[in-house]
Amino acid sequence: MDRHRLPTVGSAAETGRTETEVPGPRQQTRHAPAVWRILVVENSDEDAEPLMRGLRRHGHHVERVSGGIAALDTYGGVDLVLLDLELPDLDGLEVCRQIRAEKDTAVIAVTARGTELDRVLGLQAGADDYLVKPYGFQELLARMEAVMRRVQISTADPSVIVRGSLHIDAAARRVRLHGRPIDVTRKEFDLLYLLAAQPDTVVSRKTIMQTVWGDVWSRRTIDTHISSLRGKLGSSDWIRNVRGVGFQLGCA
Repeated sequence: MDRHRLPTVGSAAETGRTETEVPGPRQQTRHAPAVWRILVVENSDEDAEPLMRGLRRHGHHVERVSGGIAALDTYGGVDLVLLDLELPDLDGLEVCRQIRAEKDTAVIAVTARGTELDRVLGLQAGADDYLVKPYGFQELLARMEAVMRRVQISTADPSVIVRGSLHIDAAARRVRLHGRPIDVTRKEFDLLYLLAAQPDTVVSRKTIMQTVWGDVWSRRTIDTHISSLRGKLGSSDWIRNVRGVGFQLGCA
């Protein structure tokens, strides 16, 4: 049995799906099973081949590259990137940062780097989730669905939240302070928007983790992102820490 424990399911031909039937990024019909364009960035054939077979059996359109430079040339137009951090030409964290700086494409780090520090660095680089090898294929599918669900929700809300001089545009995923654009990562935006959408409410750490990350990681994950946001906003008053409870959007 291979390390990913791929389930035995019908091939694309058996299920009647063809590549020409795959819709564009995030454009799924309401009742059809989700089908995504996925870029697998993996240097190891041993890891990549069973992974791609499993994804294709579930109807997804899959491309694969083995290096970071090729990934940056290829990811445009895909829905999801499964990114190994151990690449021969460019560190996977840097690949993730560059993707996140340009687009909101969903990224899941799939890697053998499994320490808490590795996880924190991956999330700080902009990964939407982090999965350590070896892993179960069903877990990967569940994490993919959770990530894509959050991405689709976050891109569907056209509202603009204004809090004093702070403007948060959910549709464009942009933040402005005193009219000046603030460069934030995907997770920083999601965290700030969550707090801004609930003014005068203290949002618990548990709610933040479940909403922004979809899983329980560590206190350090939230604290690191809060600290980064405060620095970019220029004042700790923008995000207030209610000890023992959670965080609340303030006004500086």
